[in-house]
Amino acid sequence: MYLAYSPFWLRWLYPTLTWHKSREEKYAYITFDDGPIAVVTPFVLNTLKKFNCKATFFCIGDNIDKHPSILSDIIAEGHTVGNHTYNHLKGWKSSASDYLDNVRKGSLLTGTRLFRPPYGRIKKSQITEIRKHFPETEIVMWDVLSGDFDESITKEQCVENVLKHCKNGSIIVFHDSLKAFERLEYALPAVLESLTQQGFLFKTL
Repeated sequence: MYLAYSPFWLRWLYPTLTWHKSREEKYAYITFDDGPIAVVTPFVLNTLKKFNCKATFFCIGDNIDKHPSILSDIIAEGHTVGNHTYNHLKGWKSSASDYLDNVRKGSLLTGTRLFRPPYGRIKKSQITEIRKHFPETEIVMWDVLSGDFDESITKEQCVENVLKHCKNGSIIVFHDSLKAFERLEYALPAVLESLTQQGFLFKTL
């Protein structure tokens, strides 16, 4: 069970995390989790280029080890890289020390101060440890979830999830993963086209 938007009570519980950016200007922040991988990430890069869109990629360290040239392509095309742990570790099922070690391992490969917890699940004790050992780190969540990872929804529903909830400053989540590709392949260009027509500009985090 998940929501296509981040409810106010969740933002209230975790006020130090980044849920969205300024609502004052018409910017949208497109983000991708779980890459880089072959086929899907290059498709994303080509699509972003068509819409002159710069995005933020929260990369899994293990995938970077497997596909270093794709990470180089992401950086070369002017996108921003974030850390998504080394093994896509679920915070709720990990100790603070194990989680911190996995974050550190991912950080060595991404070289970034941006971090997004896999599944959006992180304990307050883990947040405390990350703040202690990596004080410059910005923990980034989202306020719009496309649901492209959900094999039970249609590609059209994926588009609707984004367009219904996107506001000025929204941080939007897609996934450059094989599991999401069937919906992503349709939804990403459709969303970028619609948001562009609505006057949104795209920024990296």
